Amino acid sequence: MQRRDVLKSAFAGAAALAAPHIASGQGKNVLRFVPHADPVSFDPVWTTADITRNYSLAVFDTLYGVDAQLQPQLQMLAGEKIEDGGKLWELTLRDGLKFHDGTPVLARDCVASIKRGAQRDPLLNVMAQRMEDISAPSDKVIRIKLKRPFGLLRDALSGAPASIMPERVAKTDGNTQVSDVIGSGPYRILTDERVPGAKVVFAKFDGYVPRGGAASTFTAGPKTAYFERVEWIIQADTATIAAAITNNEIDWWEFPAIDLLPSLKKDKNLVTKTIDPYGSIGCLRFNQLNAPFDKAAVRRAVLSAVSQDEFMQAYAGAEPSIIKNPVGLFSSGSPLASNVGTEAVGRLAKNFDQVKKDLAAAGYNGEKIVLLGPTTIPALHAYSQVTADLLARIGMNVDYQALEWGTVVQRRASKEPTSKGGWNIFMTNLGGSGNVSPAAASAIRSGDAAWFGWPNMPAMEALRDKWLDAGDLAEQKSISLDMQKLMFQEAPYVPLGYYAGPTIYRNSITDIRDGFPQMYGVKRV
Repeated sequence: MQRRDVLKSAFAGAAALAAPHIASGQGKNVLRFVPHADPVSFDPVWTTADITRNYSLAVFDTLYGVDAQLQPQLQMLAGEKIEDGGKLWELTLRDGLKFHDGTPVLARDCVASIKRGAQRDPLLNVMAQRMEDISAPSDKVIRIKLKRPFGLLRDALSGAPASIMPERVAKTDGNTQVSDVIGSGPYRILTDERVPGAKVVFAKFDGYVPRGGAASTFTAGPKTAYFERVEWIIQADTATIAAAITNNEIDWWEFPAIDLLPSLKKDKNLVTKTIDPYGSIGCLRFNQLNAPFDKAAVRRAVLSAVSQDEFMQAYAGAEPSIIKNPVGLFSSGSPLASNVGTEAVGRLAKNFDQVKKDLAAAGYNGEKIVLLGPTTIPALHAYSQVTADLLARIGMNVDYQALEWGTVVQRRASKEPTSKGGWNIFMTNLGGSGNVSPAAASAIRSGDAAWFGWPNMPAMEALRDKWLDAGDLAEQKSISLDMQKLMFQEAPYVPLGYYAGPTIYRNSITDIRDGFPQMYGVKRV
């Protein structure tokens, strides 16, 4: 079976031009963008979905932002004061910060937002465990008292789960999605123009005051909105999108279909650029609450059947330069990356007869495997089809449920048994920047901070705590190797390979930042 055929497109010259139009034209002050998915959740605390993170970058702001080296920089803050050997932090808000309803951003809003984010986010959760108290002694000052120093405090307050919301909204339990979307970022969402599955619309927030300084990358620096309006056009048909960007009906396509890149690159009006150097790690995620993946030996048997090269060829075979296998726990090229243990997923040829024997010895008894297969994100669709075929070849009873990504985002949060709508496996990508260290690597957390799949790995938690207290990089690397070995032993998920794919936009658009797709800073020539 040729895996690259999974994503073969019908795109070719006249066929693409004949595809349905997305729009008939656009104004100078409107940015039209095709994201990789429809954000079914508008709560950056409730879900880790990248599309919700990308939306939150436009609508919310954070106390710190990160630069190209992923180093935190002041964002909503005018300054910080650190005393008592790093155990007392006083953070002072910048002047002029407002929410989209016109009310000022106050320290108590920030305190409530941090507390809510700590209910779900791994790094904020660690910070909360090390806090003695967090308070707002004045409207401008956030005071954090720690039981012991925590060197990653700035990092914890720079991610999407640390998005600042009004106190009344932030009092919503972190396990319940907020319904009142009010941020303080450069754009506000126009909820009355929202069309689920078709469109998300943002308007420039005139009350936003960008911080000073030069434009940066990732999420640091001034967030200046140059467009009055941003429209996210949700479209699953890649030929339609290709025709639209070629015909100047859209400005920017977040993730062009890999099979279309050779044709699109021939258009002198289009620019392809890799803006996220940290790429993505494909992920086959097991649900450890439901049999048979409550058994580590069953998970290891499936892992042993995987070839990262096979999965990456299925998605990115037309552009092999973007593939950087093998990959383990940490993103390829990052300081903690290692090949230790990756030989288990690094071979193309697999002994499926042996895997079947291993599954039987591990206690697999033919249970139905509910596989949630996203259809609306090309990479995940490719992974899902390869996975369904692979599981069948090793003798597993596969119930392949082809679903659009938004449904997967909702379903994966269920802890119910498969007979009541639960699941066994879902496919996703782990954002590379979230896997450059154990600090924010959500897929290896367990206990109260566990991500969907809910593994129980107290030894991993102990190693993570040890890593957080490590004295230098050499010690961190040593601990990280132990964590990677344990990851391949426990197999909470299978890393399916690593790729760093490009984005594509018309050359009439400039100043797209490196990092995540961000709507601010972008200009029309």
